[in-house]
Amino acid sequence: MPTITLTPEHFQRITRAIDEPSRYGMLREIYSAAELTCGAMTEALGLNAGTASHHLHILEEAELVSVTKAGRYKLLSPRRDVWKAYLAELKQL
Repeated sequence: MPTITLTPEHFQRITRAIDEPSRYGMLREIYSAAELTCGAMTEALGLNAGTASHHLHILEEAELVSVTKAGRYKLLSPRRDVWKAYLAELKQL
């Protein structure tokens, strides 16, 4: 797997994405599973569909999660490669 190098803009997008408590909770829920449906994640966190969709879009733009469609479901998967690159950048501060 190739090593990911984050641009300063991508680093900032990730930082802004995880700064919001609901998104951070979503991220923790997604990263605790190999794959999770959007419905299971929203139910576990007690979010409504609109709020979850908004926050999920931001996490996806930051490339912290990948979203794939499986029929009528959205499957959420963690992007551990991006997360590891983010943590490596933080260590350099």
